[in-house]
Amino acid sequence: MDGEEFLLPRSRLANERLNALIPGGAHTYAKGDDQYPENLAPVISHGRGAHVWDIDDNRYIEYGSGLRSVSLGHAHPRVLEAVRRELDRGSNFVRPSIVEVEAAERFLATVPTADMVKFAKNGSDVTTAAVRLARAVTGRTRVAVCGDHPFFSVDDWFIGTTPMSAGIPEATTELTVSFPYGDLAATEELLTRHRDEVACLILEPAGHTEPPPGYLAGLRELADRHDCVLIFDEMITGLRWSEAGAQGLYGVVPDLSTFGKALGNGFAVSALAGRRELMERGGLRHSGDRVFLLSTTHGAETHSLAAAMAVLTTYVEEGVTAQLHALGERLAAGVREAAASMGVGDHVVVRGRASNLVFATLDENGQPSQQYRTLFLRRLLAGGVLAPSFVVSSALDDADIDRTVDVVAQACAVYRKALDAADPTAWLAGRPVKPVFRRLA
Repeated sequence: MDGEEFLLPRSRLANERLNALIPGGAHTYAKGDDQYPENLAPVISHGRGAHVWDIDDNRYIEYGSGLRSVSLGHAHPRVLEAVRRELDRGSNFVRPSIVEVEAAERFLATVPTADMVKFAKNGSDVTTAAVRLARAVTGRTRVAVCGDHPFFSVDDWFIGTTPMSAGIPEATTELTVSFPYGDLAATEELLTRHRDEVACLILEPAGHTEPPPGYLAGLRELADRHDCVLIFDEMITGLRWSEAGAQGLYGVVPDLSTFGKALGNGFAVSALAGRRELMERGGLRHSGDRVFLLSTTHGAETHSLAAAMAVLTTYVEEGVTAQLHALGERLAAGVREAAASMGVGDHVVVRGRASNLVFATLDENGQPSQQYRTLFLRRLLAGGVLAPSFVVSSALDDADIDRTVDVVAQACAVYRKALDAADPTAWLAGRPVKPVFRRLA
């Protein structure tokens, strides 16, 4: 694929069909064609391991697979074997399947900081269930979210705080307040200002930076002192930080936590886990008011739970988290060296934990730039690298990493030319990519 002649005619037509029939052209806004350079949003035919093929017959090394969900690589044989065993046995019944208790036992053995677990299909359902449960057990209405993290749920309590808040009553949005990551004093001030009003603190326990020393333990102490529920959103950190998530790595136990993404290696499964005395409020063995915790027709679909069990077993037995870290370290070092060698080390910046790398594209003034991101993505795509992030899967090998670094170096050479011109427009060939959360289309 030659950079300037790289075209995707079939994908372009397929994107027109997608946008005509599906609002946004995808079922997740982060997969929309507006996130890619104009006319260069590949539509996928299939994937295997760390590679995907588009309908124009181009092959790519893929990063951020399935928005971080496919951490073992596409069509992983161990996962597929577990799924196939269930397919001929039926997927959904009028009563619980034995697979449900087996999956719960496997999950709780892997995440021993939780006492009970309930499965669902997507992250939003379980984070909203956690918030509802926190409100029920505390009798309070306010939700405190960490404002430094980009996404918690599609539901009103969170989306009302974003620029895409159309359709959400202001009264609902007013019940959500935010606190800054890493700042215990500001969080305590918030809890004091809204004394006896905050039901929970919800946050990703770690993100693109490591938690400051003592921060998570300090949040735990604040939540206890102010009688609110501490919720860890482990959608991303689950499995990628350790088999037991960030709580397993940092040794701080939340009241409730939510898992998803890597849990099913692409199959739809998420989990709400936590302390028995809270979780049981959504069950049958208590004397208080019942909480409608989670009740989903497809939450216990047998083959998805089988996939989750296979993923958990694979992570533990094969040390996948360590593999992800090693691959990410190799990639980060290579990208940084390539960027520095082309004179753009201060402009193409790799950030995050090695198992969850992202990159920033900065302009001549060191400011984040969607135009320079567009230039960078165009050159990566032309070189056969599909990388909205640099989040690795364990299916990558050293040759994939080395090839990626070579393509990054080529992209950085063009980036340097644009910086020297102080204007990347000539290298965009169309409109720039756009942020997901914006008020107008």
